[in-house]
Amino acid sequence: MHLINRALLPLKSSATFASILACLLVIAGSANAQSNVVEPDYEFFKNEVQPIFLAKREGNARCIDCHYRSGTFPIQPLNEGSYFWTEEQSRMNFEAAKAWIQPGQPPLNSRLLRHPLAAAAGGDPFHGGGKHFDSQSDPEWRIMADWVAGLDSRRSPRAQVERIIQTNAAGDTLHIIDPYTNKVVGEITDIEIPHGVAGSPDGSQLYITNEHLSTLDVVDSRTLRIKRRIPVSGRPNNVATSKDGSKVYVGIMQSPGGVDVIDVAKLENIKTIATEGQIHNVYVTPDGRYAVAGSVQRATINVIDTSKDELAWVKEMSSGVRPMVFTTNDDGSTKDIIVQLSGFHGFVVVDFESREEVARVEHPAIADEEAHLDGLQGAPAHGLGIPADGKTLWSTSKVYSHVYVHSLPDLKEIGRIYVGQHPEWITFTGDGKYAYIGAAGDNATYVVDTQAMTVIAKINVGQTPKRVGTVLMQVD
Repeated sequence: MHLINRALLPLKSSATFASILACLLVIAGSANAQSNVVEPDYEFFKNEVQPIFLAKREGNARCIDCHYRSGTFPIQPLNEGSYFWTEEQSRMNFEAAKAWIQPGQPPLNSRLLRHPLAAAAGGDPFHGGGKHFDSQSDPEWRIMADWVAGLDSRRSPRAQVERIIQTNAAGDTLHIIDPYTNKVVGEITDIEIPHGVAGSPDGSQLYITNEHLSTLDVVDSRTLRIKRRIPVSGRPNNVATSKDGSKVYVGIMQSPGGVDVIDVAKLENIKTIATEGQIHNVYVTPDGRYAVAGSVQRATINVIDTSKDELAWVKEMSSGVRPMVFTTNDDGSTKDIIVQLSGFHGFVVVDFESREEVARVEHPAIADEEAHLDGLQGAPAHGLGIPADGKTLWSTSKVYSHVYVHSLPDLKEIGRIYVGQHPEWITFTGDGKYAYIGAAGDNATYVVDTQAMTVIAKINVGQTPKRVGTVLMQVD
């Protein structure tokens, strides 16, 4: 105001005074408005907003299907064989999207947010690509709104919740089960032949191997949409996350095999660790120091040092290596590898330090229970688990439709529970109170009270449910 006052001192006419004052106030206001301009963040757009343009929603075409040929809001087509845009293409998409937003202003001022939103929720009356979002509370719509508001990352979620993820090996969906209600509370779609599933420690993402496309599909836990498909070196099977969440290990079942290492920050496949044989299952030990991968074809256990991502040692078994689980010493280091083998109806114990087999337990027949020998795929026993207290070992039998429970460390059988036709993998709630077992022959997940050793629920899921996992998920 000192500048304005000095400029007005020589003026005689009140009309001239008013005119100049008005002009100066407009200039000052314009400068202040420019200082408040919000610049949309490119990295947030690339990694969070762009995947929305690729997402498949039931009943809708993907945004890219129409907009790759649009003259008004052009989205770059993907290169042949690619599942995401190049850096150059992402920059072009960023500039195209910026033309359809009003940064820093109320969300509905931006055409990008208004056009695909249902009219009843405040959107435009018509969008040639259909309405993708029923409300302003839709998680994907909120991501775009956060970007338009000028944020450089997603708003913090209200909470993390524990969920059970059941993959359906002969389908294209995964079912999300709430362990507090034992109800299906969501589905992940658009992944044909999902195999393994793991989650990030912070609950923000799920990692699902896609056998159909030979990719690791990264799913946003709040939207349940695929945010990135990362090509891997061959047909993937099981998957595991490093203890700190920075890496994902993917078992490669296609010859010559190996374990792919995915950098989570970059969302890129950075390395293939050579193994002795194709890899069916891969795990990270409870202390996080090793990734342990099993080969069915070569009958090998491959132990990888996660600090170097290099093969540390290999143990040859008597037959193909199937599911594994680990016991620990008092200091948290790995004590034993417990493993199921091809053609063996039971499990084997390998001492981690000596690398020698120290026990072999065969499951006995169950009287009056019909033995199922068809469709075993070489694995009469194919599911292992140890609950949080570490006191029991659970092992499924596809032959007798039961899970056998043994005490630890003495390996005495203490219970048997019927858990449906062709029971496969096992997971537990974090507190160890409940076990969830995928029954491939019943298209159902069985829930067992681990203390009472009784089935308390049977949850219908998809086609041929096998691998099942416990994860944290973020919720808005």
